[in-house]
Amino acid sequence: MKRADVAKYIDHTVLAANAIRPTIEKLCKEADEYHFASVCVNSCWVPLCAKLLEKSDVMVCTVVGFPLGAMSTEGKAFEASTAVKAGADEVDMVINVGYLKNHDDDKVQDDITAVKKACGKAHLKVIIETCLLTDEEKVRACRLAKASGADFVKTSTGFSTGGATAKDIALMRKTVGPEMGVKASGGVRTFEDAVAMIEAGATRIGASSGIAIVEG
Repeated sequence: MKRADVAKYIDHTVLAANAIRPTIEKLCKEADEYHFASVCVNSCWVPLCAKLLEKSDVMVCTVVGFPLGAMSTEGKAFEASTAVKAGADEVDMVINVGYLKNHDDDKVQDDITAVKKACGKAHLKVIIETCLLTDEEKVRACRLAKASGADFVKTSTGFSTGGATAKDIALMRKTVGPEMGVKASGGVRTFEDAVAMIEAGATRIGASSGIAIVEG
């Protein structure tokens, strides 16, 4: 796989609390130059990114219920709806990990379903935070995301105790089948990391090191 081919998999990401406008402007400029799939930002930056990228094929991705996933379903749905109205093409939501671990699967599914409805035509990626889950919980989370109509499952926020592994990507791909997207996020910093994730079944890579990945 060529480095240029990997670029189209990358969500070029800045989610730091101290990100400032010039940082976001630079992110968008780089994403357009390198033909990344999207920029992934906190929702306050969605209007700016949508404006800067309005003539580009780079999508605007944002996060919801981030990074803990433990907010109310109504709050997540409102956050998603507001972001989409502001110009977000994709929404990455965090599941309620506590509900999943408590086997409150109906609550997990209702949470995802509500956000999916709020997204309208925008893609929904469901962050399951693999580092906090057993393999059985990872499988159950993926099945609930699929049953809720989500477009992707995603490994990690990058703000917890671990990130993506090729093993988890392979398990998630096996669980959701070929029709859903699988996003590897957290700790993907090199071209070799990215290729390993893609070979394991990832169709998107979330990374703040996008340029390092494609340039080496």
